[in-house]
Amino acid sequence: MVLTDGDVSLRPIKLRDQAAWREVNRRNRDWLRPWEATIPPPAPWGPVIQRPTYRQMVRHLRAEANAGRMLPFVVEYQGRLVGQLTVAGITWGSMCAGHVGYWVDRDVAGRGVMPTAVALAVDHCFGKVGLHRIEVCIRPENGPSRRVVEKLGFREEGLRPRYLHIDGAWRDHLVYALTAEEAREGLLRRWHRERHPHGPAEPGQLPEQ
Repeated sequence: MVLTDGDVSLRPIKLRDQAAWREVNRRNRDWLRPWEATIPPPAPWGPVIQRPTYRQMVRHLRAEANAGRMLPFVVEYQGRLVGQLTVAGITWGSMCAGHVGYWVDRDVAGRGVMPTAVALAVDHCFGKVGLHRIEVCIRPENGPSRRVVEKLGFREEGLRPRYLHIDGAWRDHLVYALTAEEAREGLLRRWHRERHPHGPAEPGQLPEQ
């Protein structure tokens, strides 16, 4: 599945993306470090977990996708890999929910790339996939990431104290959420209207197979 709107595309992550993915990560090391998940010290009776290699990461993401628990994408802008977006923790049954995580190259921050990517992913989740609820958990200090979901109409639901191990310590996160009933018009349509309040609100290009 490839999801596209104008210059922004989401597509499945691939092993052959390694060189481009590493180059973007290397350039953005300082930019991303304060928001990146880290591995806490092992518990006395717990397993020792090592940070995966790129190939191990992609294989894990593919396995989770095949099991119906994850949708792993890379974000492209004008045909260049500029970030990553993952719908993870997908739960079916009486919940039908998942949560979204993302990062983007600092060089394209502020151009509407990530709000477009999140809108594409959430519309796909509520439409084709059939999920009912999407969460995004963000550190309170991460203003740019909070603005992404606020522009799209996500509700702030509250604080989860010491929720995730980020940048070497357990960090508080704000929970933002949206249900399918709150996004009947589609987030991409909503985002186009937000960006162009006096112009056409129609998306430039709908998701394609």
